[in-house]
Amino acid sequence: QVQLVESGGGLVQPGGSLRLSCAASGSIFRINVMGWYRQAPGKQRELVATITSGGNTNIADSVKGRFTISRDNAKNTVYLQMNSLKPEDTAVYYCNLQTLGPWVWGQGTQVTVSS
Repeated sequence: QVQLVESGGGLVQPGGSLRLSCAASGSIFRINVMGWYRQAPGKQRELVATITSGGNTNIADSVKGRFTISRDNAKNTVYLQMNSLKPEDTAVYYCNLQTLGPWVWGQGTQVTVSS
């Protein structure tokens, strides 16, 4: 069974930076998509960024130019570098794995941007 473990969330001031990490364990097909979604209170979960095992990325317009997604295939780990954070980036961030079978989700990590 595949599991995703996220780390790196927290409280940061506007304009600050955070780096999220998500490590996948278990039996993982080598061709897959890993990424990040977020959900703010009272809102639907939305795409932040995804990256394929071949390195192709898809970044939401709302974070383009501020967030960078990367991955280490040898470690089955995906990273989200978040710079120039804004209060509207406050949300629970969920790691996601898309491969054969149902999508897999992490437990979520809280990111709060506030002064």
